[in-house]
Amino acid sequence: MKHLLNHKRWSTTLRLIASISALGFAQWAAAAGSPPVPQLTWQPCEGEGNTECTLAKVPLDYDNPRGATIDLFLARVPATDQVNKIGTIFVNPGGPGASGADLARFGFGKDLMRLLGGKFDVVGFDPRGIAGSTPLQCWNNQRQQDRYFEATPIYPYRADQERAYFRAYDGMAPLCMGRSQPIMRHMSTADVARDMDLLRQAVGDRKLTYLGFSWGSHLGNSYANQFPDKVRALVIDGVLDPRLWSSGRQIESDRTATDKVFAEFVRLCDKAGTQCPLKKKGRSSSGERFEAILDNLRKAPLDLGDGEAPLTYDELIDITVGAMYGPDAWPGLADFLDSVADIVEPGGANAASASRARQGLRQLQSLLKDRKPALVDKAVYDNGLEGFYGSLCSDARFPDSLDDFREVNRFASRGSTFGPYWWWSNAACASWPVAKDRFKGYWGARTSAPVLVVGNFFDPATDYAGAVNSSRLLPGSRLLSYAGWGHTAFGFNDCVTDHVVKYVKNGTLPPRGVVCAANPSPFDPVASAAARSLKAGEESLRLDRPIIRPPRPGSR
Repeated sequence: MKHLLNHKRWSTTLRLIASISALGFAQWAAAAGSPPVPQLTWQPCEGEGNTECTLAKVPLDYDNPRGATIDLFLARVPATDQVNKIGTIFVNPGGPGASGADLARFGFGKDLMRLLGGKFDVVGFDPRGIAGSTPLQCWNNQRQQDRYFEATPIYPYRADQERAYFRAYDGMAPLCMGRSQPIMRHMSTADVARDMDLLRQAVGDRKLTYLGFSWGSHLGNSYANQFPDKVRALVIDGVLDPRLWSSGRQIESDRTATDKVFAEFVRLCDKAGTQCPLKKKGRSSSGERFEAILDNLRKAPLDLGDGEAPLTYDELIDITVGAMYGPDAWPGLADFLDSVADIVEPGGANAASASRARQGLRQLQSLLKDRKPALVDKAVYDNGLEGFYGSLCSDARFPDSLDDFREVNRFASRGSTFGPYWWWSNAACASWPVAKDRFKGYWGARTSAPVLVVGNFFDPATDYAGAVNSSRLLPGSRLLSYAGWGHTAFGFNDCVTDHVVKYVKNGTLPPRGVVCAANPSPFDPVASAAARSLKAGEESLRLDRPIIRPPRPGSR
């Protein structure tokens, strides 16, 4: 418990260790023997035009680099300017548990290649154990997984739900281990970084070029500190503090991060007046109306009078957290919350409000729905749940008892309304095996090229402090700040996108202290439309990149 609640100071001893960390890893690799570099045979991806796919064989266990192997699935958008090609840029969308191959295949890879002047191949790969890369699967099909969790809330928001919830999630590890899948013990981020270094060699690049979002920032941090002399250009956006993630203390950030963004949602809604329906003239503020809804749902689920499942407290929190990932969802969230408030407020209940609430809920759920991996033939079903825990629980040790989880939940609850939502998602790690060769830091290696660290002032899943701390830990790195809202900034803000593109193409870093101005308020349609028209007749830097929203509490 103490390791979760007490923030240890870094000692001089750890800083001395950092000076020999790269040498130590090199000696370990030499002693273990070098794994063979994969041979890649690219073929057109099934049903797609300009995207190529392949499988790469890498060691299951890097302590036995010439022993058993696993398959990694890769997708590539080839550079259009092969004559002046600079190299390959690897991309990762986060999660953990999301498909890197899908990110490259479906729009983003083509747009990124275009932004980089056609001079880079864009490659995404599914991290080990996920989607098309030797997937960890704890059930035979989606129906079995759904049945296993059918009586379990999204997270336990009442004390009488905690024991059953903990039992269900804690039971995942023995269920998965009972299926005898060796990959389960080899899914640490450190091993994914080792895979990425082999893939770097396989595509013929002397040093790595990388763009990683959310959990992909931890992958980037892990690579930078395990292979500091192999960095050409490395960008991390939506940044996890590696010290918190690798020690199981991420809740120290999560307990307040979403609340900071929600406070901005409330502020901008109130400021927008009639443009935000949740704030109505002569009534309470939008924040007070939200609290009134929560108070009502704490007592009992809300029947919307249409014969469908009632709205529950945990469902409303889940929808709200998901909407904080992207301001594009804020007007829809405000309209939905307004319709629910109309029902719970004195004298406000009516059939029209109930119908509007149900319609708004469906629209929000559709907007926030996570894209499913395309490789269901390899993964049998979407194994994002196992992929999430296979990585998270391999990287850090968590409490192993319900009493300890309850104690940390009290700590999370004191942070904000959203704190417990994030904390309980770790329950599956109580009995999950921690990877013996996970990377625990030190996180301050000096890289062969500076790392560009991108952080939003208001990010619900990876708060700004994660970017600030990572930039301070990595000598020579550069912090690029975005004064806006949502999870990650590249592709959503032209200023950030422009700086990242310049850095990746030619190593040009933004000046120290640069803060990119926020996009217009999502509740100001006139300003938003004006901003979109500024580049009329020009090629916009904004990408068609989906926001990777949480398919379950805890994912990034």
